[in-house]
Amino acid sequence: MFKYILLIVAIATIGTAHGQNKIKVLLKDAQTNEPIASVTAKIEDGNLMAVSDADGIAFFENVPQGAHTVSFSIAGYKEHKASFTIPYSGEFLEIALESEAEEMDEIVVTSTRGTRTISNIPTRVEFIAGEELEEKANMKPGDIRMMLNESTGIQTQQTSATSGNSSIRIQGLDGRYTQILKDGFPVYSGASSGLGLLQTPPLDLKQVEIIKGSASTLYGGGAIAGLVNLISKTPSQERELRFLLNGTSALGLDINGFYSQRFNKIGLTVFASHDRNAPYDPADIGLTAIPKFERYNFNPKLFVYFNENTKLNFGVNTVFENRIGGDINYIKDQSSYPESYFEKNKTQRISTQFTLNHKFNEKESLTLKNSFNNFSRVITIPDYIFDGLQNSTFSEITYSYNGKISEWVTGANLYTDNFKENSATSFPLRNYNQITYGAFVQNTVKAKQWLDIETGLRGDYVVDYGFSFLPRVSALFKINPKLTSRIGGGLGYKTPTIFTEESERIQYRNVLPINSDFNTLEKSYGLNFDVNYKTNLTEDLSLTLNQLFFYTNVDNPLILTPLPNDIYQFVNVDGYLDTKGTETNVKLGYKDFKLFLGYTYTDASIDNNGIKSENPLTAKHRLNNVLMYEVEDKWKAGLEAYYYSPQKLNDGTTGREYWIFGFMVEKLWENFSVYANFENFTDTRQTKFGSIYSGTITNPVFKDIYAPLDGFVVNAGIKIKI
Repeated sequence: MFKYILLIVAIATIGTAHGQNKIKVLLKDAQTNEPIASVTAKIEDGNLMAVSDADGIAFFENVPQGAHTVSFSIAGYKEHKASFTIPYSGEFLEIALESEAEEMDEIVVTSTRGTRTISNIPTRVEFIAGEELEEKANMKPGDIRMMLNESTGIQTQQTSATSGNSSIRIQGLDGRYTQILKDGFPVYSGASSGLGLLQTPPLDLKQVEIIKGSASTLYGGGAIAGLVNLISKTPSQERELRFLLNGTSALGLDINGFYSQRFNKIGLTVFASHDRNAPYDPADIGLTAIPKFERYNFNPKLFVYFNENTKLNFGVNTVFENRIGGDINYIKDQSSYPESYFEKNKTQRISTQFTLNHKFNEKESLTLKNSFNNFSRVITIPDYIFDGLQNSTFSEITYSYNGKISEWVTGANLYTDNFKENSATSFPLRNYNQITYGAFVQNTVKAKQWLDIETGLRGDYVVDYGFSFLPRVSALFKINPKLTSRIGGGLGYKTPTIFTEESERIQYRNVLPINSDFNTLEKSYGLNFDVNYKTNLTEDLSLTLNQLFFYTNVDNPLILTPLPNDIYQFVNVDGYLDTKGTETNVKLGYKDFKLFLGYTYTDASIDNNGIKSENPLTAKHRLNNVLMYEVEDKWKAGLEAYYYSPQKLNDGTTGREYWIFGFMVEKLWENFSVYANFENFTDTRQTKFGSIYSGTITNPVFKDIYAPLDGFVVNAGIKIKI
């Protein structure tokens, strides 16, 4: 009998000891205290693994007695480790995970006018910064065309076969519907939009922020398709001194230098560059694929930190450039080929930026901004000269209140744009003087732990064109730590102008001036909806997925219409322009490899007096594929493949589909790196598909440019950091 009693006691004792070899872990968000599901918990020395449930509970059984370390990982949060001892005396082990967004606290997304991190902004913002910005700069250090063109939903459209001028198309809309800003200032509007992409090197940029869809509520007229905000670098206590020397097989040279440092209450940044190219004709057709040009940039900026609450900065941006394309024989020896075709561009761009910010307390601040922009451009082709000077100003006062739950931004601005043309002909001058008064208010509120809402309202009065009322709303849904979604929409408008892709193609020749008695504002509305999913499939394999749906409608769009005697006039047609589609972005990470897959579907059409047609020069299908390999501070290598589906052209024909492939490699040391980029190594060129002009080479009529003209180009260089 005694033996049986001992056996029962032993079984009970073993059961009790076994029960003590369990531990329950509660996983929660460090900021919200909300439970986190799907967290992978791994006891490193025991090879035991558990996944938290919907209540944030992860449960381990059969844990050996003694001290253990457990690691916790999930996409969107910092990896965390904790120690415990078995038997564990408490009810459960509580772990608070910190969001990875906290690592980005120092990166301020300025385009939404708020102070939130990018993961907490209801407005959808795309972001290029840091290493990604540097990698794209390796491919085209002289300008920002390639940096933007390699993003899904964005296409840089070349508007001149010989000068290389380009514009940005977002989601199938013409370039005039995209607003380009420098540090929030509209210095690339109106006449000064010409050649802007070609004259902006990326070396002095800290980040690039892109909002797709209507952003006119935030920044006024022109941001119907979206906006691109180029954010300059700012000084820190540590000196930054960088140099870049780049050469290309297409006979190009880029020399860039950047310096920044803060000295107590004074800070300074200076960017200077010299870019040049010899005339380049890889197709040997006698016309330049890359024009001859010589350009100088000089951008100094002064920062004054009066105290912790008050700071000021003042900067100057300058560009001076001479550019000539056309008959390559004429460019090399003008006196021997006087009857040849050419296109000369002489531009001078000088702009100032002033910002004064004062914080009243931790929640309230006031910002004053002002900029002045002077832009002159002379276009010369045989028998015609376009010579114009633009002076524009922008002034704004903004008050911000940043509460714990709700943020408010309200302000007023004044934008003036004066253009004068110098012409000796009898053709009507395209002079204008536009004045716009605006006021806006925006609120961002954390309605629930899972819901953030942003609402905005702007009223703009454009002299001669009337008042525009611009509401917008966006919402961010935090479904769980892995899954979020955004939805938003708003109204927009665009002031009529002759400076569009259509008129740029013909150098504004015989284009009648805009008439406020005849032309009206283009008004729009747009919607977008996206879903974001981020997870770790395994310890080494991560997945990020973003799916966007978009729609934009522009009523009574401004169309360049031919009149008798080769005269052109911009007419607000009775109809609409609309674009709808999807963008799919997939990112896979495995150890030192990253794979980016992007697909854009764009259905853009024009209804002109009941006749509906496809919007020209819009690829319905685009693929963006990039594979990156990176060993930190040692090696970078990337392989790219881009696909463009057939595009309808303005003459009614259809351009061919094509692929572009590229390869980039960079070797890094502590203070310098060397790189080489093999762009378009399959030598895809439109000149292989057929002639890019009709008529004779002395009097060519150029066709639409929808594919590269420069073909396979190798560029290589050295970057030095002191």
